[in-house]
Amino acid sequence: MAETEKQETGTLSGPRKKFRTRIILPTVLVLAALVFVMNIFLTTRFLAYGNRLVDFKVNADTNSLKSHLEEAKRNSRVAALSMAQNPYAVKAIKNRNRREITQIFAATYDLYNVNFFTITDKKGIVLARTQEPEEFGDSALEQQNVRDALRGKVSSYFEEGTTVKVSVRTGAPVYDGDELIGVVSAGVRFDTNEEVDGMKRLFGSEFTIFLGDVRVATTITRPDGGRIVGTKMDPGVAKIVLGTKKEYSGELEIHGQEYKVFYMPLLDADEKAFAVCFLGISKSELEAESKNSIRYGIIIGFVGLALSIALMVYIISSISAPIITLANDMENVANGHLDVAIDVKSQDEIGVLGSSLKKVVGTVHELIDGLVAMISEHHKGNTDFRIGTDAFHGSYKTLADHIMELADFSMKDQLTGLLNRRSFNNRLLLEWHRAIREKTSISLLVIDVDKFKHYNDEYGHQQGDEALRTVAKILKHMIKRSIDLAARWGGEEFVVLLPGTDSSGALRVAENIRSAIEETAIPCAKELATKITVSIGINTLVPQKDSSMDEFISDADGLLYLAKESGRNKVIYELGKG
Repeated sequence: MAETEKQETGTLSGPRKKFRTRIILPTVLVLAALVFVMNIFLTTRFLAYGNRLVDFKVNADTNSLKSHLEEAKRNSRVAALSMAQNPYAVKAIKNRNRREITQIFAATYDLYNVNFFTITDKKGIVLARTQEPEEFGDSALEQQNVRDALRGKVSSYFEEGTTVKVSVRTGAPVYDGDELIGVVSAGVRFDTNEEVDGMKRLFGSEFTIFLGDVRVATTITRPDGGRIVGTKMDPGVAKIVLGTKKEYSGELEIHGQEYKVFYMPLLDADEKAFAVCFLGISKSELEAESKNSIRYGIIIGFVGLALSIALMVYIISSISAPIITLANDMENVANGHLDVAIDVKSQDEIGVLGSSLKKVVGTVHELIDGLVAMISEHHKGNTDFRIGTDAFHGSYKTLADHIMELADFSMKDQLTGLLNRRSFNNRLLLEWHRAIREKTSISLLVIDVDKFKHYNDEYGHQQGDEALRTVAKILKHMIKRSIDLAARWGGEEFVVLLPGTDSSGALRVAENIRSAIEETAIPCAKELATKITVSIGINTLVPQKDSSMDEFISDADGLLYLAKESGRNKVIYELGKG
């Protein structure tokens, strides 16, 4: 017995010493690598600042500025086109209701990332402005984008205005049917303190907007803290940028400070340089950043060294009893605790045993995690979530496949293959909260097969089932976007959910569905071709926190029954409209 204990002790002490040898050497190498990386970090920082001083024009700030201006132009275009086609806006413009126009347009700033709108009638006379001062009745024909829009052309330009000095604007014609009734001009302005402050936060550099050669907005301040608005550009730079319409970069002294600068002209519709964007970085700020980098480097060095020492102590102490650790892990696994972190990396028998146990636990854990995640996502409405069954093998893959079959069985309507009512309710709840959070519209189509009881009585229930499957196939075909979904609501009633879709888009989808079903012949067992029709009710809403989802569904259902009462085979999207 004593001899056996001596042999076991010798067997354990050998690997234990070997473990320590393998750990100490890598830890020393880690410390050396940390010092090396710290030196590389500091050197790279200094080189980066040197490169920034040598060639500021190729700095990312320059490209970011150009991208920002292009994005502003795109935003103004999207805003103008979208609002010119907004049925509520068109109605307000047609009625010349200035108050309603202002309310509708002012509510869309955040949606389109624009600052202002100008709305004119078909003669170019201003009906309403959303920027201060709120004047109207004057002509906007001095704006090229408005003149273009009155000719039916959508155009975007950087322009100078009376109230908004420097901006990018897009004009879009507004039609009521085929009749031109006005123009929507949307713009993003650059001539306010708020805008230049935002640019400074975005680029990390001083920012200025010039109208001609005069600063109209800037982040550069005097010693007393006031902004240097109203001062003029360096005459030599103005001659280059405004005269030749070329960009300029170099070094300049501005109010007693040395700056590395970049000037970019803004061209109006006539290709005239009427305004200039300025980016500048102070040399004194660069020196301060360099000093901060040195301090940060020293701090990082000390922290890294301390962490390395602590890591070394931890690793050596953690491997002093690998057998006990592995035994505890196996005991926990046997008791059902699959969250045990089994981390044995040695190449001896203990390592092989630990690796095998880790594989078993990992496979079971992954299967359970996948199942829990799928159930959680399905409760949230994400019915597309699936377990990756190909990651499993043998009996585990068979179990995973069975789980997926059960999940599909519980989510789908067995006759049509569409989502069932429960899955639809979960998904609607998910999209409802998303629409509230993102302030977007959501549309619901409630679809009912016309005279389905009569159809069943005439052709039999088997033919009725075939009719429902045909409707389901058409709905699947008509749903184009991955976020849209169709479901069987019950009996001969179906629903289609269209997140992020306004009433005009929902009406278009509904009409396509209605006409496609009307034109589809359904084969009959008696070698006859029968046809069916559907009635559709549409409800579109931008839900608020206090909005009722039940009322949203109920209103759509009510419009469906209005469609059936008014003759069937119709789409009703608003009381009195179909």
